[in-house]
Amino acid sequence: MNAEVTARASRAAAIKRGSPFQMRFGAIWIALLGLAILCAIIAPRSLLPSTFFAIVPLAAFLAIAAIGEALVIMSRGIDLSIPATVTLSSTLILGFSLGDDRNALIAVIGALAFATLIGLINGFFVAILKLNALIVTLAVGAITTGATLWYREALPQESRVPPAMAVWGDARFLDINLSVWVAVALIAVLTVVLRKTTVGRRFLAVGANPRSAWIAGINVSAYQIAAFAVAGFLYGIAGILLSAFIRNPTMRVGDPYLLAPIAAAVLGGTAVTGGLGSMVAVGVASLFLTQLGQMLKMLGLSSAIQYVIEGLAIAAGMTVVRINLTQVAWLARGGSLASPDAPGMAGALTPKATPGPNSNSTPKMQRE
Repeated sequence: MNAEVTARASRAAAIKRGSPFQMRFGAIWIALLGLAILCAIIAPRSLLPSTFFAIVPLAAFLAIAAIGEALVIMSRGIDLSIPATVTLSSTLILGFSLGDDRNALIAVIGALAFATLIGLINGFFVAILKLNALIVTLAVGAITTGATLWYREALPQESRVPPAMAVWGDARFLDINLSVWVAVALIAVLTVVLRKTTVGRRFLAVGANPRSAWIAGINVSAYQIAAFAVAGFLYGIAGILLSAFIRNPTMRVGDPYLLAPIAAAVLGGTAVTGGLGSMVAVGVASLFLTQLGQMLKMLGLSSAIQYVIEGLAIAAGMTVVRINLTQVAWLARGGSLASPDAPGMAGALTPKATPGPNSNSTPKMQRE
């Protein structure tokens, strides 16, 4: 009996591993293609090169914030301090530089340092003190916003970024804004680190199963703190690039980045249970959300309808991400997901002996 169950589980696992139809990271590409087709039908102007190149920097800013959020989610946390961190970074650029190119480097370093510090504080409270990430990041974000407002009041209202940063914010390579190339480079680096290095694999193990990682000798708390710290660093980069792009950032510059990065991370297939994530898919999801918002604006819809449609699109995307087309194909062939041979059922039936050290009972099957 045990041999039969083991064989069935092995066949199911092999089907699951070899399936080319896993949808977690591929669904967002299909969604983006569908959105492009829809735009071509009802809002063709949104696909014009001039329009696309105008909005793609906005997608880059969102992507950088979203990959930071994805790292936190992969470590089984969540971060609501993004708007505050982005706003702080942009404000420090104004305050430290005073609009002078000679202070630009110091301003960038200072903004990144404070953004990383916010991430470290979040990580300490979550990983070391074991407090709820939602409450911690919301509270830290509120404190950061208050401190930023106090600091901003001492600066002239007409404060602008240094001229060299403004020029850089408009610079292009291959007719694409440099911010986009920065986002692409960050996504590439994180992808390599997560997939090809020991540190990355250990981080994925911590997110997938913290207890097993701890038993294996991995410092779980250190990796969780690092996730928040790296995320804060990325939020700082987003704030700096955004400041260079708009030149005169205000206290509301970070407002669009409260829920959008979370939506992009989840739409990109990042598992809310931790461990799984694709930086490339998160970047594509950021482009999807930006293009969707642009299409709705070009259609002249009210803000209320835009929010409703965007919410429905996100909900639909999250549903598609959870679809396993291998199971769909199995059902189409007349199979049943209740069968031990069904894809994804590997390990669902495991032998478990009846409790009791002196029991003479034979092992019996239990569904876990």
